[in-house]
Amino acid sequence: MFNIFRRDPNKKLRKQYDTRLEQAMQAQRRGDIKSFAMLTDEAEKLWQQLQEQQQKGE
Repeated sequence: MFNIFRRDPNKKLRKQYDTRLEQAMQAQRRGDIKSFAMLTDEAEKLWQQLQEQQQKGE
């Protein structure tokens, strides 16, 4: 009944993932390859967490 008030944890992870990818893109444009690699790795870890949560929800 009160599911409309529950927050979607996938939405939070997706937002973090999108933010990391945006930061990685900006780092790549600046020529900061080390930061680009670090941020891309973080984004991939967030994507894996998101996939795991989606599989649990099914």
